[in-house]
Amino acid sequence: MFLSSPSFVHCGSCIILAGFPIGSTLSIVLMPRSDEIILKNYNKTFYNISNIFGCRVVVLHTFSIRTARREVRWKEMLLVLAAGIMFDDSNSTQAKLYGYISSPNSGRGSFTLVHGYHGSFSLRHWLQQSDWLPTLEATLALDEESVRRVGDDTVGGPAVSRQLRITRILMRDLLIGVNYLHSHGLAHTELRLENVHISPVDRHIKVGILGNAADFYEDGPNSSTLDNNMDRRQMMIAFDMRCVGFMMAKMVLRELMDPLIFMKFKSFLMKGNDPSCLREFLLQILCRNSPSGNVGLQILDRNWGAGWNLLSLLLATKPSKRISCLDALRHPFLCGPRWRVVPSMDIIRWGLGSTAVRITEEYIYKQPQRNRLSYFIELMEMLNAHSRPKNWLELLPGKWRLLYCTGRQIGLTLRQPSARVLIGDVYLTINRASKLNTSLSFTSDIGFTVMNGRDWPHDKSGITGKLEVNSLFRLTSGRRLYLKEEKTSEKLSFGQPNNQDSLAQKLSAKKWRKLVPYKEFPSSLPVAKLVSADIEVTMSLGDNLNQNDVTPGSIVQEIRVQVPPEMFDLSRLVCGTYVDSRLLVLRGVNGSALLFTRSMC
Repeated sequence: MFLSSPSFVHCGSCIILAGFPIGSTLSIVLMPRSDEIILKNYNKTFYNISNIFGCRVVVLHTFSIRTARREVRWKEMLLVLAAGIMFDDSNSTQAKLYGYISSPNSGRGSFTLVHGYHGSFSLRHWLQQSDWLPTLEATLALDEESVRRVGDDTVGGPAVSRQLRITRILMRDLLIGVNYLHSHGLAHTELRLENVHISPVDRHIKVGILGNAADFYEDGPNSSTLDNNMDRRQMMIAFDMRCVGFMMAKMVLRELMDPLIFMKFKSFLMKGNDPSCLREFLLQILCRNSPSGNVGLQILDRNWGAGWNLLSLLLATKPSKRISCLDALRHPFLCGPRWRVVPSMDIIRWGLGSTAVRITEEYIYKQPQRNRLSYFIELMEMLNAHSRPKNWLELLPGKWRLLYCTGRQIGLTLRQPSARVLIGDVYLTINRASKLNTSLSFTSDIGFTVMNGRDWPHDKSGITGKLEVNSLFRLTSGRRLYLKEEKTSEKLSFGQPNNQDSLAQKLSAKKWRKLVPYKEFPSSLPVAKLVSADIEVTMSLGDNLNQNDVTPGSIVQEIRVQVPPEMFDLSRLVCGTYVDSRLLVLRGVNGSALLFTRSMC
């Protein structure tokens, strides 16, 4: 069907169409909501308007009792764009908006927006194809010239590099288009993969379907309710950025295209969980056995976990904490290797923690890895942003999973114990009894399996159990002192090299000098001092023991050998040296550090 009998009025340089009767042969393409129909066809009847003559258009037609309210909003939106903003071809990431069609005398009332046409496939359709990666590369015509606009200088390569390059191109175009709307006082409010297209002409992302776009300033930007307008503007921008975060998650983690998995993902955020813990949550869903086997996880883990950092900023629980379009465009994840990006201190802390977590997942703790882990933990402690007790009291409560201990590591390989115990996950649960005091309850949960028979290296089945240790702590402010030891003769030194000396030497290097706020290694650092009370130990087994040489006492003894002593005897924990929304470092009485990540199970 075609639109006929054109009449139009001019509003600045923006042509607002009015009074076009709708015919009966337009084909319905999409129905995003029950009261909306998206239609498309070649328009051959706009012969009086040169800029849309012979153009293919997308028509968003609304019919409901809400039409009058929407019509007012859309007219206001078009007035904002009346200076020809949306018709400027220099903005390559914004879909054209030609005008609207109003039919006030059609019963319930109807209102129609006329958009530019940018292909039949939305971004969701592209990503759902089995060969989506080579297809998108061919559609975007990637060459060395085109990839330079995302700071890259190569094409091809492994699937991880190719998908990361595509993600950067799509995300940068998307953010430029959304920022274009925000800079002119509009919020899209319905950003999703279905509303974004790739133009076959200029091969750019087009942010379209502006049927629900809204003005930041409800009563005008110069009204007396300036504070209310600023709050409204911040909330609307934050809502758009959250939608961009969902789109980025689906681009990188294609498993989220499955509605059931995406529902779990969204439910995790709706419960108020911190988005910085998304990796710990998604590992349980997407890749239970091997994190390295998932391409999306590898992309987000690259560059010191920069992808997870950007995703957490886009999906931040508090709207005021969400990143803006311009800041997102400067984020290291969206900048290729040719662009030098000076990271903020928050990104440096994030990168140190992410790298430490990745090293612990390799589970090959040779001396170079152990030294590197100790080095990263020391740096994290020096850059701790939450050193006050009130910060610790806010961030400590929750369930933490033990990742690594800088103390001794003793397993089953070279020993023949009477009870062959396989240690599972070790958790530390911290609860705050009341906000009026600084008392905290610590509970150490150690899961284990007592393996049967002598074929335990191949058969890990057995009796499951749990050891639980409880204690109360009082948290106060304190300082951790660094004692400078006298240098001994090299011939008499048989121990390991001093980590503090090596750390001080590395901090004096040029690349760390500008980042670390200390000109020399400090003599002390602020910490959260932990003062414990009595401890209580209980153990439970899932079944009766059927081995004569295995007793509950031998099981407890074997657990004490394998588990860091601080997790069995909580009174050995003396201070906390680093804490944020996802990582925790506690120090024991012997100086060893325990690295935890916030658990989502």
